[in-house]
Amino acid sequence: MFRIDLHVHSFFSGDSNADPEEAVVRAIEKGLDGIVFTEHYFFGVSEPVEVLKEKYGDKIRIFRGVEFPSYEGHCLVYGADTDKLLLKHVPVDELIRVVHNAGGVVIPSHPYRRGTSLGELIRSVKGICALEGYNGCNMPVMNDQAVAVAMELNLPYTGGSDAHLPSEVGLCFTGFQEVVTYDNFIDLLKAGKYQGVDTRRHVRKTGLFGAFPR
Repeated sequence: MFRIDLHVHSFFSGDSNADPEEAVVRAIEKGLDGIVFTEHYFFGVSEPVEVLKEKYGDKIRIFRGVEFPSYEGHCLVYGADTDKLLLKHVPVDELIRVVHNAGGVVIPSHPYRRGTSLGELIRSVKGICALEGYNGCNMPVMNDQAVAVAMELNLPYTGGSDAHLPSEVGLCFTGFQEVVTYDNFIDLLKAGKYQGVDTRRHVRKTGLFGAFPR
């Protein structure tokens, strides 16, 4: 299992004091193979983390995405620069169309969190790559509903911590069946050969703090 936290924030998101380098170090300590910075609203604000690839590249892979606020709710976007696409606050159908045309993918984040999610709209929206099944800031019931609906819709589901503090990195992550590289990341997301993992659920069942299922 190649383990990546697909949903991490830092002080570049504007609602966190977390240093991105501290988040990377925490991810390495937790045994993750990759981390994705998905700052709010703008892809470009995470550009400074590119320098961390040189410093930690032999220990972990560092990716960038964006958590984008469509009219209907937040979505994780990977593989497309939403700034260059001139996307602002658009309907989710338009977001998906434009991102797909640019070669990227859209995954609704925390789909059953009230106020900032697509909710039941995910049943009718076309073209989403997957659902975020396990979100580290969600209540378990919200995650359980997301996973259940993903399975019902025959969609893969991811895991991400939604960390706003380094200590939260890795609470949830995505386990890929193949080694993920900078070149194949988007293709593997499209292929769906992965599954979200909630380490907090594992702790409740086994009592093993910090031990990731393999």
